[in-house]
Amino acid sequence: MAVTAKSLGIDKLDVDDRLALVEEIWASICADAERFPLSVSQRAELDRRVADDDEFPDDVVPWDEVKASVRARLGR
Repeated sequence: MAVTAKSLGIDKLDVDDRLALVEEIWASICADAERFPLSVSQRAELDRRVADDDEFPDDVVPWDEVKASVRARLGR
């Protein structure tokens, strides 16, 4: 039998508890990150982004602006 949200009873948790569980699962995956090395294309993309940030450090959008934009689109 495959492990599913339903078989584990996760589907009965409220949304906040499910989100907390997702965060815990993600943290456990990150702890094992060395087991999942980046592909050549992923490494190249990260290198490209770092180089772009080094060359254009002011070409960014502050987090507060990003949050405000998302909230405006969501009507919050």
